[in-house]
Amino acid sequence: MLRRASLHQLRLLSALARDESMTRAAAEMNMTTAAFSIQIKQLAETCGTPLHEVQGRRLKLTEAGRLVAAAARDMIERLDHLGMELAELQGLERGGVRLAMIATARYFATRLIGDFCRAHPQIEFALEVVNREQILDRMRRNLDDLYIMGQAPDELDVVAIPFMQNPLVVLAAADHPLCKAKKIVPAQLAAEPFILREPGSGTRQATERFFKAHRIKPPTRMTLGSDETTKQAVAAGLGLAILSRHVLALDTKTTALRELDVQGMPIMRRWYAVYLAGKRLSPAARAFLDTLKKARQKA
Repeated sequence: MLRRASLHQLRLLSALARDESMTRAAAEMNMTTAAFSIQIKQLAETCGTPLHEVQGRRLKLTEAGRLVAAAARDMIERLDHLGMELAELQGLERGGVRLAMIATARYFATRLIGDFCRAHPQIEFALEVVNREQILDRMRRNLDDLYIMGQAPDELDVVAIPFMQNPLVVLAAADHPLCKAKKIVPAQLAAEPFILREPGSGTRQATERFFKAHRIKPPTRMTLGSDETTKQAVAAGLGLAILSRHVLALDTKTTALRELDVQGMPIMRRWYAVYLAGKRLSPAARAFLDTLKKARQKA
């Protein structure tokens, strides 16, 4: 019966078991929802029994679906381990790296990735650039080999290796009056409107700790979900923002933003290379981790 089931279909069912959403699982597997649904339906026909059902608004696997999904996970895990063992026999000539990182990291990490790919052209590199909540979600579902983030999660069992400084600074539009000031005391920022990152982001948490430490409560002009939109809002004169100094790395030719000379700044944080504790990294993933460690030595 199951001899006609394909490995691809079993991977799809495993994704459906994780996500409990046809749409989300299809997106994860880079498929349309319709195509994903057809494959799951064909797998159910092969098994001779429904594999999922809808309870209210939620999709749940049937008992048969859970049994098949558990077997699929075991099979996929064994095949992944086999792939790692074969890759170890072949060295770094084959294999791949799955990396997810916080959006801010792209300002420096793309250079490291480029150097790595040029040194190892046969290695496939899959990259996801997401926010912190999405990183944590991907960790829980074990979707990637490595993660680059500014603050390792306390709620998950992970290995976190610091490899580069991540200084946070106060940014203002180039024509802001404070741009000419020296040794600005934090109290001078109390009346300035600030543009904040979304709740839960590491930058937002560091900003709130800075405000609390200096007993100031600047007004919030707006809350934005990315560094790029925050930069644009600051450049437009809508307010100040605390962001990583790395966001200025690609703006060396522009005069739209300025780093303010604020006492107590920069807030020194670190970038971390993170992976799940107990996870067996492939030779390619270990090699990229070594690349990040070398960046730490140069920093």
